[in-house]
Amino acid sequence: MTEQEVRWTAERVLALAPDAASRAAGGEVAAAGPWSETGSSGAGTVWGTYGGGGAAPYRTVVDLADADGPAYSCGCPRRAAPCEHALGLLLLWADGGGTVPRARVPGWAERWVAGRRTETVEGGTADAAGSPPAAAGADAARRRAERRAGRVTAGAQELERRLTDLFRAGLASAGQAGPGMWEETAARMVDAQAPGLANRVRELGALPGGGPDGPVRLLEECALLHLLTRGWLRRDRLPEGLAATVRTRIGLSAPADGPAVRDHWLVLAQYDTADSRLTTRRIWLHGSASGRTALLLAYGAAGRAPEPALPAGWALDAELSAYRGAAGPRAALGERFAAPAPTSVRPAGSTTTRALARYGEALRDDPWLDSVPVTLDRVIPAPDGDGWQLADADEDAALPLSPIARSRPGLWRLVALSGGAPVRVFGECGHQGFTPLAAWPDGPGALVPLC
Repeated sequence: MTEQEVRWTAERVLALAPDAASRAAGGEVAAAGPWSETGSSGAGTVWGTYGGGGAAPYRTVVDLADADGPAYSCGCPRRAAPCEHALGLLLLWADGGGTVPRARVPGWAERWVAGRRTETVEGGTADAAGSPPAAAGADAARRRAERRAGRVTAGAQELERRLTDLFRAGLASAGQAGPGMWEETAARMVDAQAPGLANRVRELGALPGGGPDGPVRLLEECALLHLLTRGWLRRDRLPEGLAATVRTRIGLSAPADGPAVRDHWLVLAQYDTADSRLTTRRIWLHGSASGRTALLLAYGAAGRAPEPALPAGWALDAELSAYRGAAGPRAALGERFAAPAPTSVRPAGSTTTRALARYGEALRDDPWLDSVPVTLDRVIPAPDGDGWQLADADEDAALPLSPIARSRPGLWRLVALSGGAPVRVFGECGHQGFTPLAAWPDGPGALVPLC
């Protein structure tokens, strides 16, 4: 499978937008736009006809088979690229959208793509169909990949200069400049074709500035961003595994080309998070035979529920393929062999001490990792001052619950399930604490969702 055949995430699509208004407009076009004749091809072409622009519908086509970044054509009057129609079309096509099928490229889109690719091939000739020879196409792809790497490098160097200026002026200057400073910097990273850097920069603008912890959080996130840019600039000195992690965190896509693993996958948890741009669905699975824990990610434009939807506590007979590089436990759902069905399978549990050690080991391979999936066995939820913790029933150790866990109603379901007795709990263990997502009683009993 080639890189352009891998459907992007909605987050990566929205990172192409030049500003917040364009991101919002693209989401609206995807959510409610009157599209027809949409389709995509394995050669990296996505097309569609948008009928909301007046008497003549807009024909929109995106060529993804270019390491310099997507190229766009649209009949709308807007000349800035990508326009909201191109963004909306890509959101419909993106992983989890499911509304743009694989189909034969129509003549109008094929002619534009063939003409553009013919012009792009340097030193090669095109055949009668307008397609470059294989060798010339491979050389052109290599040159485009090198040009994109050069742009990402220039973006990383610019970001380093901006971070240096920020620290010279003091962290307080970031609060005085407001979120506009981070939006402008993120736009520059989009221009550099580094969507991962752009997203992390936007997250800096969303950090709470008040309170005693505000400067500390900003310092921590800036340090991680600095580490990522330095990792990219020195990627040739890194071990291959860590270099792959850096490439993925920068925003270079990696396909789900790991070997397909068929198993009965227990659905541990499913939950959505949303912001003004998109909805992200996370589904945690556990293989009853392989013992692997895998994460499915799906995205939808704001207001659109992503697919698939899988009931927690049920098992799915299916194949999963892992993503290459630094995707951690992330996998892609492949062929399904049966509908989900209830199951009594539970993942094996560990102690809180081992959970912390596992997170530390994972940070060695991916310093930007927020959390790891962990199942704790024989823990008891107990109050701890203003917060809560999960205390080991058999040793003198405990894990604090994360702030988000303390704000969810699932905490009280967990407390009621335990009643002071040990329980088994699955969740995410990270630098902010443990977030419980599912639990089982110490004896027989079904999974209880906590999210």
